[in-house]
Amino acid sequence: MSGSVDVLFAISDTGGGHRSAAVAISAGLDEASGNALSWSIDDILRLTDFPGVRGAPEHYERLSTRWLRLYDLTFQLTNTTRTVDVLSRLVFLTARRNLVRLLLERQPRLVVSTHPLVHRLVVAARQTRRLPFRVVTVVTDLVSLHASWTYPGVDLALVPTDEAYRIMYRRGMRPSKLRRTGFPVHPKFANYITPRSETRRQLGLDERFTILLTAGGVGSGRLGELVVELERAFPEKQLLVVTGKNRAVYDELQRRHGSPYSHIYGFVDNMEALMAASDLVVTKAGPGTLMEALVMRKPVIVTEAVGMQERGNIDFVLNYELGLFCPTNERILGAVRELEEPQRYTDTVQRLEGAVPRDGARQIAQILMEQLSLVNERIGAEPRRPRLLPLRPWRGRLQRGRRMR
Repeated sequence: MSGSVDVLFAISDTGGGHRSAAVAISAGLDEASGNALSWSIDDILRLTDFPGVRGAPEHYERLSTRWLRLYDLTFQLTNTTRTVDVLSRLVFLTARRNLVRLLLERQPRLVVSTHPLVHRLVVAARQTRRLPFRVVTVVTDLVSLHASWTYPGVDLALVPTDEAYRIMYRRGMRPSKLRRTGFPVHPKFANYITPRSETRRQLGLDERFTILLTAGGVGSGRLGELVVELERAFPEKQLLVVTGKNRAVYDELQRRHGSPYSHIYGFVDNMEALMAASDLVVTKAGPGTLMEALVMRKPVIVTEAVGMQERGNIDFVLNYELGLFCPTNERILGAVRELEEPQRYTDTVQRLEGAVPRDGARQIAQILMEQLSLVNERIGAEPRRPRLLPLRPWRGRLQRGRRMR
């Protein structure tokens, strides 16, 4: 989209989660405003010439799939607000002209950052030209928040968990700038009502116990190896394998003559249908897919954390008894055997009811509508009056439970 917009989503395509969050929130805004708002999604780090930053999406893909130790080391070395502030100033020097040009072209009334490395750049550009838009951060990590998420210069920060709220507060965010919401899962997951049997028919699948396997947008981890192990252990099970953008794993799995009940997909845009067709979701600890599965009330087996920022997500799942953590293939096979037992499966699904809010994107959208009203008042514009969806509070705080075996 070119020209002015009401909302600019400031992201970087390091993994698929930041763009997915922006798309989910934009869908919530479309619902809340009756499609009266215009928005765009822009990769802010692409605007800089700072070494290594402009190519951040490509670097992230390599780091998260091949150089994970280096990725974790980078996380540790930069995990202070002072370090992030200094680095952001250096990056802004090389991005200033392009970023200001983008903001003058878009003329947003509100900028929503779903990436921890871009909101400092946006605020700096706003100060440079005294632009009137507001800046809101939407945190997309559950527990292990990098220091870059915390920046008092934004007008508001929205966090998905109590743990994230406490971390942001300890690092200097005032309560007046913090709001607790649900995670920005696309409304299509909560809205999906087609029965499982009908969904399977539409996808050309059998009526048998079905396991969905995914490893994030870049297909990181040991996905190919796990598929082989599951086929050997459960030849009668139906596997739906989403390899994301990892073309090598996709080609490898397509070439081999595996189980006739295994279905291999690349990057998909119908994850809600694949989840609806599944009985069980096996995924890494990325917050996006994890929360999508929980919103659809699917039992999850978490296989690994890709990067230090995902490790807290495992604790989140275990502490609230939302699934199992199985770091080895052997334990994954054992967990599948455990969860396919009818009574255990029924008990697990019942425990997931009400476990996490299903309307996170709508909650966030309503808050953003409030922020847009504040901008209207500030610049003297006639406020728009779109229909707002009711903001439903959490039904009590989740209680910490025992660690699942």
